[in-house]
Amino acid sequence: MNTPPNVLWILADQHHARCMGHMGHPNARTPNLDRMAADGVRFANAISQNPICTPSRVSFISGQYCHNHGHYGLCGPKPAIPTLFGHFRRAGYTTAAIGKIHCPEYWVEDDCDVFHETAGCSIGGRSQEYSDFLKNRGKEEDHGAMSEFGDRGRQSMEGRPSALTFEESQEGWIAGKTIETIKAAQAAGKPFFVHASLPRPHQCTSPSQEFWDLFDGEELVLPANAEGYDMSGKAPNLRRTAENWRKGDWALIEPKTFEAARLRKLRGYLAAIAQVDHAVGLMLDHLKAAGLDENTIVVYGSDHGDYATEHGIMEKAPGISSDAITRIPFIWRAKGRFASGHVAQEIVEAVDMGATLSRLCGLDDLETSDGQDVSHLLTGGQGEVHRIGVTEFAWAKSVRQGKYRYVHYPRGYFPTEHPEGFGELYDLEADPWEMTNLHGDPAYKGVVDAMRLELLDWLITTTRPVSVHQVNNTPLQGPPNAQRVERYHVVTNRDGRMNPKGIATFCRERGGNYI
Repeated sequence: MNTPPNVLWILADQHHARCMGHMGHPNARTPNLDRMAADGVRFANAISQNPICTPSRVSFISGQYCHNHGHYGLCGPKPAIPTLFGHFRRAGYTTAAIGKIHCPEYWVEDDCDVFHETAGCSIGGRSQEYSDFLKNRGKEEDHGAMSEFGDRGRQSMEGRPSALTFEESQEGWIAGKTIETIKAAQAAGKPFFVHASLPRPHQCTSPSQEFWDLFDGEELVLPANAEGYDMSGKAPNLRRTAENWRKGDWALIEPKTFEAARLRKLRGYLAAIAQVDHAVGLMLDHLKAAGLDENTIVVYGSDHGDYATEHGIMEKAPGISSDAITRIPFIWRAKGRFASGHVAQEIVEAVDMGATLSRLCGLDDLETSDGQDVSHLLTGGQGEVHRIGVTEFAWAKSVRQGKYRYVHYPRGYFPTEHPEGFGELYDLEADPWEMTNLHGDPAYKGVVDAMRLELLDWLITTTRPVSVHQVNNTPLQGPPNAQRVERYHVVTNRDGRMNPKGIATFCRERGGNYI
C-alpha cells in the first residue's frame, strides 16, 4: 500500500521575491532556500492574491480569490468556506497550523489537530504555550514593537538586533514545535499536513543577534530604484509615501538620517530573512534525519512582498503599486517526485497551492477552490495555467500577463490628482525595477486596452454566484455530495456559492438567455 505524501507548508511574512541568494541578491544569506530551489522547482512568476496579510492567507487556505471570499482587511467574520486543513483532515491527515496564522478566529483552529498562534493576531491572542515559554526564560517578545522607544517604537521599520536568541524567537519556537508535531504524526502512523508560518521578515526588523552579525562591516547594495529617478509617473499614493519616508522622522537610532536608517532597515530585513532561512533549514534537516525526505512535499512561500527600500519605501504600502509586493517566492520540493533545479516561468497564483496539493496527495479536488493544478510544472513540463495573474484590492487590481504588469484604478481613486482616471503599465523585461510608467504612452494604448479586457473577462468568469438562472437545475453542477448541498432548488458548494467551472461548461455547451 502506498503511503500518502506528507505536506510541510512554510510561509514567511513579507518576503521580497528578489531577496534570496539563488535570485542573485548580492547580500542575501539564504543557503537553505537556495538548497530547496536547487533540489526542487522555483516559480519565477508566482502572484499573491492580495498585498496584505489576512486576505492573502485566506486565499491560500481557501483557494479562493478575494472577490469571492470577500476579505480585504485584517479582520472580519469567520469565512463560510472550507479550509485546506479540513480537506486534508477528512482524508486522514494530522493537521497543524503553527506560527503567525493571522486569519479570522476559529476558521483555521476548528480544522486543526494542533494550533498555535504565536503572533497574537487571532482574537484569542498568542499561544499560551509560547507565552509561558518566554515567561519561564524571563523574556518578552519584541517582534511586534521596539518597546524601549515607547510609542515611537510601535511597528518601527528601524533595524536593530533582538534581545531574544534564535531558540527564543518565534522562528526558533515554531521550527521546534513543527518538528515535534511531525514526530507525533509519524509515531501515530498518520500522514501530516503541517503549516509553519514564520512572522519574519515582517517588521519590527529585529532579528536575533547572530543573524544581525552576519552583515557586520558589509556594504549593502541598495536596489536600482531606491533613488535617483523621476517618480512623476508613479501613483500619487506611492509618491506621497516615498516623500514621507525620506523625511526621516521615523528613525529611532543615531544617526537619525534617512540614509543611515534606511541601511539599518535593509540590514535588519536581510538578517530577518537569514533567520527565516535558518528555521527552514532545521525543518528540512529533520525530514531528512527522520527518513521523511522522499515522501514529504515542502512548499515555501510568502503572503506578499516588501519594498525593502525600493522607491525609498521601507515596508509594503502601497501594495498594489509594485511587483516587489505582488510577486512572491514560491519554491516546491519533494525528493524524487519533482524536477531538480527547474525554474517555471508560467504565471501561477497562491490559490493554486491547494488544488495542486490535493491532486498530488490523491485527494478529491476541493470544489470551493478557484485554483488550478500546476503539477505538470513540478515535473519540468510547460503549459499555461492562467492567462493572467491578479492581485486584488477592493478598489484596484494588479494584472500580470507576459512581460507586462498593469494596474487598474477606477475613476475616483485619485480624484484630485487624476480626475479623469489613472493607471500603471510596466514592461518588466525592459524595466524590471518599474521606473517608467507606460500607461499614458499612446504607443502602449493597445496593451492597456487588451489587459483591461482580460481583467474584465477574469472578473466575470471567476466569480462564484449564489444562483444562476437556467444552470440551477442542470446536472452540470453535479448532484449533492460531501462537498455540495442542495437548498432552495439550487445545488451549491458548501460555501453557498456555485462553482464557475460548471457555469462555463453550460455556456459552452448549451448557451442560454440569462447567463
